[in-house]
Amino acid sequence: MKRFFFLAASLLQLTCWAQKSSEREWFVDSRALFDLRYTAHDRAALAEYAMLFENGVAVTQAFFGSKFPKRFEVVFQPNRSSLDVTWQRDWNAPDFKSECWMVASGIATKVDILSPSQWKAEACEHNFSDKTKTQQLVTHELVHVYHGQKNASPDFSNTNGLDWFVEGLATYASGQCDSLRLAQVSEAVRTNQAPNTLDKFWSGKLKYGLAGSVVFYIDQKYGRTKLASLLTFNTKSEVLSSLGVTEQTLLTEWKTFMLKPKDDN
Repeated sequence: MKRFFFLAASLLQLTCWAQKSSEREWFVDSRALFDLRYTAHDRAALAEYAMLFENGVAVTQAFFGSKFPKRFEVVFQPNRSSLDVTWQRDWNAPDFKSECWMVASGIATKVDILSPSQWKAEACEHNFSDKTKTQQLVTHELVHVYHGQKNASPDFSNTNGLDWFVEGLATYASGQCDSLRLAQVSEAVRTNQAPNTLDKFWSGKLKYGLAGSVVFYIDQKYGRTKLASLLTFNTKSEVLSSLGVTEQTLLTEWKTFMLKPKDDN
C-alpha cells in the first residue's frame, strides 16, 4: 500500500512538472512582418490575437503612409510575473513591479503584452471583450514600434523631454484620443487647469488626453508629413526647432485650438 501511494505521488509530481514545463515552453508563429512568441495556453486564441496585430499594423501604416522599416516580435507573456521579469531585465530595473493597468509595452524590436487570457485575473482597467479599446491598445503599442524604428533611440531610453510626444503620438494615431478625452482636456484648458509645460503633460489623470491632444494639434497645424518627420528626434528641443516654434507659443496655440468648437477642428 505504501509503495502504491509512493508511486501515485511520484506520478502526480511528474504530471505537475510536465505541465509547468509545458507552460514555460515558447512557440513561434512567423507572420509577414512579425513573429508571435507564445506559450501553450495561448495557442487556442492565437489566430484572434494575431488578427489584432495585423489590423494594428494596417492602421499604423495607413496613418504614417509608409511601412514598418523592420520586422519585430510580439511576445505574449503568460502571466504578470513573467511580464515583470522581462521589464526588470529590459529596463535594468531589478525592483520594478508593474501596476495592474500596465499590460503592454512597445519598442523598435518588440511588443511585450500580458496574455489577454490573464487580464481578468491580473489586470485592471482593461476588458478584452471590448474589442474597440483592445484594438486601440494593440495599435498604440505598434505605433511605439514604428516610432522606435524611426527614432535615434529605438527603445526610447535616450530621449529628453519627449514623454508627451512619444505617448501622445501613440494615443492619437491609435484612435485613443477620442471625443471624451478631448472634452476633458478642453474643460481643463477652459478652467486654467492645463499644465504650463510640455514636461507635465504626461502626468495625472488626463495624461493620455493631454499628450494625445497636443499631437493632434501638431498634426492639424503642420500636417501629417511634418508630424512624421518628427519621429527621428529624441529631444524636445529638436522637435520644437523643427516646428519653428517656442514651447510657450506651441502651448498658447494648442490652448486656442482646444477651445474651438469641435466642428472647427
